[in-house]
Amino acid sequence: MRIGVLTGGGDCPGLNAVIRGVVRKGVGVYGHEFVGFRDGWKGPLESFTKPLGIDQVRGILPRGGTILGSSRTNPYKVEGGVETIRKNLAELGVDALIAIGGEDTLGVAKKLTDDGIPVVGVPKTIDNDLGATDYTFGFDTAVTVAMEAIDRLHTTAESHHRALVVEVMGRHAGWIALHAGLAGGANVILVPEQPFDLQKVISHVESRFATQYSPIIVVAEGALPKDGGETLLTGETDAFGHVRLGGIGQWLASQIEQATGKESRAVVLGHVQRGGTPTAYDRVLATRFGLQAIDAVHEKDWGKMVALRGTDIIRVPLEEATRELKTVPPGRYAEAEVFFG
Repeated sequence: MRIGVLTGGGDCPGLNAVIRGVVRKGVGVYGHEFVGFRDGWKGPLESFTKPLGIDQVRGILPRGGTILGSSRTNPYKVEGGVETIRKNLAELGVDALIAIGGEDTLGVAKKLTDDGIPVVGVPKTIDNDLGATDYTFGFDTAVTVAMEAIDRLHTTAESHHRALVVEVMGRHAGWIALHAGLAGGANVILVPEQPFDLQKVISHVESRFATQYSPIIVVAEGALPKDGGETLLTGETDAFGHVRLGGIGQWLASQIEQATGKESRAVVLGHVQRGGTPTAYDRVLATRFGLQAIDAVHEKDWGKMVALRGTDIIRVPLEEATRELKTVPPGRYAEAEVFFG
């Protein structure tokens, strides 16, 4: 078989480990041939390819990003996009695709499978918000980066008697904020799933200052004050209809400073959370996903996504994987609230 591999959406630590796992087992065990599609769904739309074999995956395990490049191209927003992909795959002699990505990329994979194009999916997102899998690779790295930043900010906050607001990624799900905040000893954690009361946040900040310590507030980019709206970086949307969020950290720092009279600063971690070398956990999980994905292709088990359940790698229908986002449940957030203030 000749198999195409692509990575879509935001870059994520561990993508290269998946590619390496797929190619090493696909070539070494099954004797398959691979072609790399560049820049997500743009690759099969434009026959934009690169060689992908054993030589190309040497040394990529610890590298962040993706050697194939990525984009947020949506072929269903391009006139005749599906038929163009079908034609290009036939001309390239590609029998099947492995699509590595998050909700949007796998949503396209599900539609293409329904339209008769053989696809197997691999879940990728630092937000850990994909259903049907316990964890996604990239999440552990993002949390570790955020936690290390919080660790460093504690000493700066205390040295200058400031409140520091740390804005992390998380459009609709607050998993990064929750885990990084708990691991980093934050005094308040704000997530999209729980609209926050600004006055309660200010009370927690004042309580922390009263103990002669300086507060650290971790806020997900999609967190909302009660009776408030999303804080938008711009009004622009991508090909999947997502607006760019940002600014909640700065807004919150300003509100805290006005209410308490204490100097407050916002730190936006942004893309640093998803860049750089993946953690050991993400390297192993991504590798195992890659190995199971090529097994699924070899067995022609189309329309499936590989997933982590407990410690096992299983396969689930793409429809199940993309049905709904996995968000932080109230019980998990309640655990964090014990440490507020």
